[in-house]
Amino acid sequence: MQVTLKGYKVSELQFVSKLENGTRVELGNSYSYNVSYASNHTCRGEFSIKVEDKNSPEKFGVKLVMVGFFEYAEGIEKERVHVLSFKELFPYARAIVTTVTANSGIAPLILPPIDIESQDIYRFEKNN
Repeated sequence: MQVTLKGYKVSELQFVSKLENGTRVELGNSYSYNVSYASNHTCRGEFSIKVEDKNSPEKFGVKLVMVGFFEYAEGIEKERVHVLSFKELFPYARAIVTTVTANSGIAPLILPPIDIESQDIYRFEKNN
């Protein structure tokens, strides 16, 4: 066990679908993932994603913010915890977005994979 997901919760979910049948959309997305650490080899990761029509975001969009709770092995670098915890949490976010859109009567929206390992990870330490 390097990083283990202990649970998650959705803290925000917004969905807007006011498109006419047959309307073409051009989707854009943005996301962020931040991890905060506790002293007992546990951490909290917050994943936020927004997918919306680039031309009419007021007509179609999904926003999801979810929090995952993790345990991680002693001695593992925080940058590695960041990557591994994201990989544990992302499939749940993907499933939630797909389920919400599929159950709304439109074609399901399936988030594309995100290659977190190719992204820059910035580390900010809070001073007490």
